[in-house]
This record gives sequence, C-alpha cells and structure tokens, in this order.
Amino acid sequence: MTTAEVHMRRMADVLEEARRDLSGGIPPKSLLLGLQRLVPCDDASFCELDIPTRRELNSQETIEEDGGCGMDAYWRWRHQHLQCLQVCRPHDVPETTQMADFLSARELRNLPIYTDFLAPHPNIADIALPTAPNRTRVFQFFRTGSKPFTAHEMTTLELLAPHVYEIYKEAARRHRPPVRLTPREFDVLRCVARGLDTPQIAEQLSVSPSTVRKHLENAFGRLGVSSRTAAVARVFPDPEMV
Repeated sequence: MTTAEVHMRRMADVLEEARRDLSGGIPPKSLLLGLQRLVPCDDASFCELDIPTRRELNSQETIEEDGGCGMDAYWRWRHQHLQCLQVCRPHDVPETTQMADFLSARELRNLPIYTDFLAPHPNIADIALPTAPNRTRVFQFFRTGSKPFTAHEMTTLELLAPHVYEIYKEAARRHRPPVRLTPREFDVLRCVARGLDTPQIAEQLSVSPSTVRKHLENAFGRLGVSSRTAAVARVFPDPEMV
C-alpha cells in the first residue's frame, strides 16, 4: 500500500471505531482520541458553548485539566480570538480552520487572549460543526511551537469533517430524550429557528402575537428551558432538521 492508502485506511479505522463506541459520550470519546492520532497535537478537545449565557454545555479533553480552565479570560478577550469568532458564525456544513488563517503565531503571542488563555498553544486547528444560533460545537487541536498545521493535516480534517458530524448526530440521537410538543408548538419553534420574531411568526401562522407567546410558554415548560435559543437547540440540534 502507498503512504496515502495507509493514511486513508487509518482515517477509516478511526471513524469505524467511533461508530462502534456506544459508551455514552456525545460525541464518542474514542473519536476525539482517534482524531488526535491522525493529527498529532499536545491536546485535543471538544466543546459546546452557549454564547448568550456563557455556559459550557458539553466538553471533552484528551488530557486532564489541572484546575480551572480560565473561561473568565476567554470571555473577557474573546473578541481577539478571530478563529473563534469565525466558528461562531452560522454555517450549514462542518468547517475546518486553523489559527494561522487569521493570525500568525507572532501576532497572537502579543495579545491578551494568548497570554491569559491560549498559552502555550499558538497553533489551533478545528472542526466546527453546525449548531443552533448563538452556540458553538467544535473539535480543537492544540499545538505548541510556531509552525502551523500542515496542508496535509488540514486536508485530513477537512475530509473527516462530514463523517465526524454524522457520528456526532448518531451519538446525540441515541442519548437524547424524546421531544413531546404539539404540532403548533413545533411550528412556532421552526419559525423561531429561522430567525422570525413574534409579530412575524404571528403573521406566518395567521394567529395573534399573544397566541405565539402562549405556544412558546407552553413549549418552554415541556422542554424544561427558559429561552428561545435553548428551545431551538433542544428541538432542532441539527440545522437541517428545521
């Protein structure tokens, strides 16, 4: 087998191992470990964040943290994390980027986001998965040194990204409790997911704004959430379901 064929075989093996992993993680923990083997790095993580509430909804890491992870510094300097801001933009398909697409290692080291949060890893590659508005769902690969991830490594992540997304969705479906809403409550939340406000939803569904608000109130109670963003993320975790 050629070197390229061997690498493709390793990629397929990582995906197959993750598909068979029923241990309960979302995504399966074996997926993160397998990706780290394919794209060697000092640390790899998976994280889901809710931006408005600054909550960490889900996280995995290949090495244990030694205390707090400095999220206060992240939120303070997040506007300097250009890669993260790109990840937060709405997208319908998985996207791969690395820090070097936005800033050189030298430029990054001069910023507080690096000294207070990212150090000693100036190089970060990621696979950002689609998610609900105002949320992020991303695999990240951290590396010390000044050299960015190679074109071959980024191509590897790009090729894997759609398969990684499917594995994530499969794991989420296995562990997600069923959603029980009335058809009208579903209709209202579909409109919310598409960015419509209350008057627009009322016009779309030919009901009054107060009826829309009542449907939302009932849906929040059934779902155990308190915001439109959380309701949409609960009912439509994948954009294509809207």
